[in-house]
Amino acid sequence: MEVILAKQAGFCFGVKRATHLAFEAADRKGETYTLGPIIHSPQVVQRLEEMGVKVLGDVNEADAGTIIIRSHGVAAEELEAAVSKNLEIVDATCPFVKKAQEHVASLSQAGYDVVVVGDADHPEVQGIVSYATGKVYVVGCGDEAAKLPRMAKIGVVAQTTQSFENLKDVVNACLAKGGEIRVYHTICDATAVRQEEAKALAGKVDCMIVIGGFNSANTKRLAEVCSELLPRTHHIETASQLDPTWFSGVEKVGVTAGASTPKWLIDEVLDRIAEIDREKIG
Repeated sequence: MEVILAKQAGFCFGVKRATHLAFEAADRKGETYTLGPIIHSPQVVQRLEEMGVKVLGDVNEADAGTIIIRSHGVAAEELEAAVSKNLEIVDATCPFVKKAQEHVASLSQAGYDVVVVGDADHPEVQGIVSYATGKVYVVGCGDEAAKLPRMAKIGVVAQTTQSFENLKDVVNACLAKGGEIRVYHTICDATAVRQEEAKALAGKVDCMIVIGGFNSANTKRLAEVCSELLPRTHHIETASQLDPTWFSGVEKVGVTAGASTPKWLIDEVLDRIAEIDREKIG
């Protein structure tokens, strides 16, 4: 059984930077916290917890020590609260997310009503929205954007893991609202590259394995993209979740992973697939 690993599988730049900063902070010991999970990988979060890094749901739960801002960023008021409490801040916000936050702030200050393309329940989007000082709307698709009220000045930004096609659909719907429109392309290239690579791989294998947190938006999207082309697509978090029956009659297996998936998890999955293949032969 041939196993093909996508070239861009695993950590993107922003996640790699965030985890490096988090483990570096953990090594310094002392009271260390992350405001929300550092990345959407339960396994990485667990490793940090084993090193003494606690996950907080609210900045007010910490009175002293170091607080690490997760890669998805946090709401503006949460960051301000951390500063006012004199906590040592390690800002691991992905630079692409930070740029989206800055665009929302500048658009609001310039008098634009802001439209954010993304998942309203996702922490990245909740953080981005908080930087608006005027009207702000979150839409998941063009159909939702079509229901927005008419606006004289519209500013559009996107959650970094959105697809370019979805951003275009929303922009087209906003254009129909009339008035002036300003659009910032805030989608991370790493997301688009992974999706295109996954599509290509799914088109030439018999089975796809997508590795990453079940709470990871970009990993779930990778699994969706592959499933549309190849029904035999399976989204897993760890090697223990692999089912040997998935590989019955399979000659080629494609493997990809979300931007929050560490290399060691990918390696464990590859080792387990090889083990399953040996068991089939035996």
